Amino acid sequence: MKTESRGNTSISLQDPTLFTAPQSSLPGALRGCLGSLDGACIEKLLLHCASALESHDVTLAQQVMWVLNNVASSLGDPNQRLTSWFLRALISRASRVCPTPMNFNGSSALQRRLMSVTELAGYVDLIPWHRFGYCASNSAIFKAVEGYSRVHILDFSITHCMQWPTLIDALAKRPEGPPMLRISVPSWRPPVPPLLNVGSEEVGQRLANFAKFKDVPFDFNVIEDPSSPTTVAAISKASSDFHFDLLLSKLDPSILNLRDDEALVINCQNWLRYLPDEQNVSGSSNETCNSRDAFLDVIKGLNPRIITVVDEDSDLGGSSLTSRITTCFNYLWIPFDALETFLPKDSDQRMEYEADIGHKIENIIGFEGVQRIERLESGFKFSQRMKTAGFTNLPFCEETLREVKFLLDEHASGWGMKKDEDMLVLTWKGHNSVYATAWVPCGFEDSGV
Repeated sequence: MKTESRGNTSISLQDPTLFTAPQSSLPGALRGCLGSLDGACIEKLLLHCASALESHDVTLAQQVMWVLNNVASSLGDPNQRLTSWFLRALISRASRVCPTPMNFNGSSALQRRLMSVTELAGYVDLIPWHRFGYCASNSAIFKAVEGYSRVHILDFSITHCMQWPTLIDALAKRPEGPPMLRISVPSWRPPVPPLLNVGSEEVGQRLANFAKFKDVPFDFNVIEDPSSPTTVAAISKASSDFHFDLLLSKLDPSILNLRDDEALVINCQNWLRYLPDEQNVSGSSNETCNSRDAFLDVIKGLNPRIITVVDEDSDLGGSSLTSRITTCFNYLWIPFDALETFLPKDSDQRMEYEADIGHKIENIIGFEGVQRIERLESGFKFSQRMKTAGFTNLPFCEETLREVKFLLDEHASGWGMKKDEDMLVLTWKGHNSVYATAWVPCGFEDSGV
């Protein structure tokens, strides 16, 4: 029996009590997919399983899972590896939504390992998924703060300030000398990978040591939320709930100690998607708003010099399970395929990276309501949101494009970039993967960044 495990997780994907469907009992359309590794056929199977779960047809769901299990393999080709994580997500969902419990061995909930800072650096360098955004944003920020002797960055990101050493190094080399650099981060972060084995204060101290080495005056601040967990272990297990109104109240010029002579930079890296996007009735006027729009309204009032936003270019927040499966399957094959080009099938580094993608798949497919925190919107939709909120796009300049191209030349030949109307987009074999954008409140436009 093949058992897949990670941490304290153990799922017997060939447990006969789970996958009991004989081939002869399957609908003809599903029997035709037996043994197939074709992506379109796998997608069809996933949709059949989702429909069966939504209609509480446990028998059909188990039959389809049986077929999927004959395709899935955590050590196979990219399609097989991706399928294994979708199968876990469907089992996780089935265990909660089916009126008749589906028998399986163990739980599909993923236990995440805390990384060291060195391991996180290797994680970020593996493929340009994060570094693309760092490079584009840092180049835009560097140009936007030219001539300023003080720079204050409000950093909303999930990668624990890994972006900033490169910018600190660039600022140290300015002909006019480095500015006084201040970085502020919220104490709350979404409970998603990558997770670090040290807290924000130690991250800040490491940045301060690097800035001192580069002779860049530096200050690091944590925007405290009394409700946030204080230990690393507690943070790693935190729920997706957080006091959004309290966070907004902390984004006040007096609390942040904003100065008229400093360039304020607001940086959002893979972060806005974790703000709830449901429309809620607000105030006596019964107007509808949501947390993302409320956040954008608050930061616009801070009059930032530049706002940089980077995220994955896909729509994964739909209310329909079947639409999420289709979009997710046809998008998240990209990192699985990219890793195939240079890492062995049994590479621990590869499997750990894929497990973090699996964490995302399980949340997108396995959960609903407030428990589903992965609510990504595409770059196009986000651009429309920014324009509606009163922001103007700043186009990336040729120097930024050259820097990004130089970065991508360090990676596999399948990576590329293209300029859309408001975005710079990282592509894999021509498919959009990550977008980078830069914005200012309307009326503060520059020629480009």
